[in-house]
Amino acid sequence: MTTLSVTHVIERLIRLLTNEAYSEGLNPTQWEVLRYLAKANRFSRTPGALRAYLGITKGTISQTVTALVRKGFVSKTHDQRDKRIIQLALTEAGHTVLQNDPLHKLEQAIHGMTDTHRAQLSETTQQVLVTMLEARGGHPFGACKTCKYFTEVHANGAPHFCGLLNTPLTTQDSQHICVEQIGAL
Repeated sequence: MTTLSVTHVIERLIRLLTNEAYSEGLNPTQWEVLRYLAKANRFSRTPGALRAYLGITKGTISQTVTALVRKGFVSKTHDQRDKRIIQLALTEAGHTVLQNDPLHKLEQAIHGMTDTHRAQLSETTQQVLVTMLEARGGHPFGACKTCKYFTEVHANGAPHFCGLLNTPLTTQDSQHICVEQIGAL
């Protein structure tokens, strides 16, 4: 299979996924925001982190978040410590609508693959993603627990600790993606 053939298959898959993403009164970008907020840690649920992750403009983020707040799927509050920072969160309705995420169809298709094929697909698509992000000057957000600043057990009684942000972490924090994540060396 040629590089161009693979590119066309990926393009077709993207088109199918995009067409499926016009459901539940949402558009593809709104689905992406909901998915992001569901997997981002508390440090990464801001419009700036969302923009960095999705690679879209401030204006698009602002309009998308406003629409999701209006629909009742996202809440928007000011950070307790720094009132200039906006914190975003999924509401109960946001969590509920994600149960009907059109991406579940792709998940089912991948689930039907052998473990070996799933592992190969994961590795290959991750490589393509990293290469494309690096070409754009972006970085792949990773799980907090894979960061070089992550400490498994901390003396202050917290299960974990972030050395970069100098803050305790819950087990749930450690499993979510983080805008500040830097791969372990």
